[in-house]
Amino acid sequence: MSSACKLLVVCAVLLSMQACGFHLQGRAEYSPELEAIYLQVPDDTTPLARELLRSLEVARVNLADNTEGATAILQIVSDDTGRDVESVNAQNRPREYRVYYRATYRVVSEGKVLLDNQRVIRTRVYSYDELEVLAKAHEEELLRTALAREIAGVIARRLSKIDMPVS
Repeated sequence: MSSACKLLVVCAVLLSMQACGFHLQGRAEYSPELEAIYLQVPDDTTPLARELLRSLEVARVNLADNTEGATAILQIVSDDTGRDVESVNAQNRPREYRVYYRATYRVVSEGKVLLDNQRVIRTRVYSYDELEVLAKAHEEELLRTALAREIAGVIARRLSKIDMPVS
């Protein structure tokens, strides 16, 4: 393919992306009350706590080390994960599992509730093979981390949508 054809294809792709409304996600803007957020989690070793910390750092949110230095507190009220049998085979053995991750969070600032309890649930179904127990356990752990990452992204985006009333 000649360089002119390649350039033509690239231009066509760029124009079609612009026509459909595609644009890169920019840095989210947060209200002044969310200038310094303290992340309050029941257990900082959970996948959600790690992913939420990473998401807020990537979003360049100023994270406070304690509640005294914070303008707002992001409280993870609950952080729960598990799995359920989704389907079984003819011998009544699990064929598929559904792994889930649930979280409830809220945001408070100076004693005011900015965002009351919000619940986020994400699930994925994966096939199970009793001959590959270790591989499937690893797959489940990867899914759990991916679900936590999705929830952390939802929370970070929701924080950017909090509008503060003007006093």
